[in-house]
Amino acid sequence: MEELKLIEDDPWLVPYRRDILRRYQKAVTKRQELAGYGKPLYKSVNSHLYYGVHRTGNSWFFREWAPGATAIYLIGTFNNWKIEKKYTLSSKGNGDWELELPAESVRQGDLFKWYVYWNGGEGERMPAYATRCFQDETSKIFSAQIWETTAYKWVNRRIDKKFTPLIYEAHVGMSSEKPEVASFNYFRESVLPRIADLGYNTLQIMAIQEHPYYGSFGYQVSSFFAVSSRFGTPEDFKRLVDAAHGYGIAVIIDLIHSHAVSNVLEGLSQIDGNPALYFHEGARGDHPAWGSKCFNYGKDEVLHFLLSNCKFWLEEYNLDGFRFDGITSMIYLDHGLGRDFTDYSCYFDGNQDEDALVYLTLANILIKEINPYAITIAEEMSGIPGLASPFVNGGNGFDFRMSMGVPDHWIKWIKELRDEDWNMSNIFHELTRKRADEKTVSYSECHDQALVGDKTIIFRLMDKDMYHYMSKDIPNLNVDRGIALHKMIRLLTLTTAGDGYLNFMGNEFGHPEWIDFPREGNSWSYHYARRQWSLADDKNLKYHYLLCFDKALIELANEGELFGKPAVSIYEDNDRQILIFSRSGLIMAFNFNPSLSYPDYSFNLPAGEYEIILNTDAPEFGGFGRIDQEMKYLTKRENGRDSLSVYLPSRSAVILREIYYL
Repeated sequence: MEELKLIEDDPWLVPYRRDILRRYQKAVTKRQELAGYGKPLYKSVNSHLYYGVHRTGNSWFFREWAPGATAIYLIGTFNNWKIEKKYTLSSKGNGDWELELPAESVRQGDLFKWYVYWNGGEGERMPAYATRCFQDETSKIFSAQIWETTAYKWVNRRIDKKFTPLIYEAHVGMSSEKPEVASFNYFRESVLPRIADLGYNTLQIMAIQEHPYYGSFGYQVSSFFAVSSRFGTPEDFKRLVDAAHGYGIAVIIDLIHSHAVSNVLEGLSQIDGNPALYFHEGARGDHPAWGSKCFNYGKDEVLHFLLSNCKFWLEEYNLDGFRFDGITSMIYLDHGLGRDFTDYSCYFDGNQDEDALVYLTLANILIKEINPYAITIAEEMSGIPGLASPFVNGGNGFDFRMSMGVPDHWIKWIKELRDEDWNMSNIFHELTRKRADEKTVSYSECHDQALVGDKTIIFRLMDKDMYHYMSKDIPNLNVDRGIALHKMIRLLTLTTAGDGYLNFMGNEFGHPEWIDFPREGNSWSYHYARRQWSLADDKNLKYHYLLCFDKALIELANEGELFGKPAVSIYEDNDRQILIFSRSGLIMAFNFNPSLSYPDYSFNLPAGEYEIILNTDAPEFGGFGRIDQEMKYLTKRENGRDSLSVYLPSRSAVILREIYYL
């Protein structure tokens, strides 16, 4: 066969050609096994339309895959949770069980579960394909719920065009300023307009799939097909998605297919008494760091379950794509724990779960078949080549991968180096070091940096001073430093970003507190699981400066083709801490020096006249107004070269745009 483009584009992959071809062929073969030769995959992936609970004509059908069961009963509020003969599911072969009931047997809102018998045991279990769950506030016990949804009439079309994702990462539950669990309706009415006003074009929502423990941030999923009932009904979530589309905002969710909660009563674990029903057997089925269960991606039933899950969320909720979480854990047999990925041999050393790589490839194929404009983003830290390359080229088909090294580097520079020791060449190298054949999403911080045990950028920069000196009337040098660097870090991250940018909810205005969900250690308090929007809205506080800057930043990203071309270095002055580079016709000039300003800093540029279009030192952004923003800058020619001279105050950055060529 012809050489795969993935290998053609990267000569360093040639020694691993056989491994890459084997993985590629495994995906081709598995696709044909599931779909049939030449047929689309999405037509063969419909487990969610068979299993679970479905109303057909005058009957309700209850179905489950439980090959280890010897008997299954339907129990619920309609029969006082008793085991009764008329509620017995019958075996249909191949591990399938089914019960047909007259329509009047159950009503909307009824709670139910399975009561399962197997050789050597019995117990209550949740249906694997439950689409609506309910948690009792007192006992905290979950049940499935009869929820017959009427056909939702979508008002707005999903985003049916290619776009550069400017992502606002959000958690619905903690989006209220009150110490409470906020709802989909609250988010739609109160938070979504803020996101639209800032100019973000993509909303990434966390914790949508049902999860027993609120403090898990949604990463320990129990019911993969159910919208978390903490935030409202399925219809409420649809209204949120619909409203976002009305603003022109794409909606993606965190999709957790890397593992599942180990809880027996709430999740997939031991539905029929077999702990390896969906998961690997023995120790391999247990995640050593997360305490969760690890899917066996080599089983066709698991592939159908997860692929159907992708299809369900896209079609039922009109979503525009997914961010796949925890991919490193999926694709390495040791989950990538405690490893440094220093060279290409680390990706082809036999430590890879190739079944997981095949699944991810199939998921991307399926998603694009359903919606060619849907985007998929890989959260993966090892840097395995091909993950965000097209399948036809030999890759796994993700549209983007997260630039997870960028926030790590920002933390390292802030935490370990004095401001005077920041090296411009190192910073520019690390922020622009990306594979040419993969698109990436950059961010200076996401939710990870806001959790208890870590610190947000603003808190690292200001520490306790942010609690006392954020009034515009109270000067503080440490706060001045924090505000200046917060703006410069975000501006540099965005302008060097590969093909997209992400911000976590509240970080745009320097939210003053970490995230700590209710737990025993904080007396189950919601105090730190909320967002204080009033701080950003108060024009007497310096948080408002940062909010205004973020809006200007995203407006810049929405204009023109900033992401169309890579960033090209013009000048890296490590002694003076000056960094100047160009991108898509714009000139970015940064002065990270903490004390020295340069009134007439010259550097080579094509002949022309330039104007400032963004200035971090502007008073409306909490700067000192040291730069005349109305001034035009004309190049001058000396010694056969054209150069531009600009004023670069300490801890400031400007973006210049050419007005006309000379």
